[in-house]
Amino acid sequence: MAIERTLSIIKPDGVEKGVIGQIITRFESNGMKPVAIRMQQLSRADAEGFYAVHKERGFFKALCDFMVSGPVVIMVLEGENAVLKNRDLMGATDPTKAAKGTIRADFAKSIDANTVHGSDSVENAKVEVAYFFRTTEQCAYEWKR
Repeated sequence: MAIERTLSIIKPDGVEKGVIGQIITRFESNGMKPVAIRMQQLSRADAEGFYAVHKERGFFKALCDFMVSGPVVIMVLEGENAVLKNRDLMGATDPTKAAKGTIRADFAKSIDANTVHGSDSVENAKVEVAYFFRTTEQCAYEWKR
């Protein structure tokens, strides 16, 4: 299995609910290590730039409005098959369709306020990680097997 890095964002609703620690614990309990992490208030430019791929979609403005509504926790997670593992832990985008025990099923209140973001592919993870973190801000982690 390949060691990968993926971007994870705990969105404003997750920060507001005070579930940052519970979410990070889920990642760590499933073999992923945060190698870069920070809390940040996104600017409108940050949010619009990050979600630019969705610019022509009807939900773009509402998504950006939500992402600038409060602080977020942005992190780079590293682990075996981290992209897929993170997607599985998050659950479906719509929390009413997310599997029981996933982050979104447990913490999200709606498809719009769905608590977490995660990269959807290894290629997009590289782009998303680079959007928020310089290489020098990401710690090397020696995996003990």
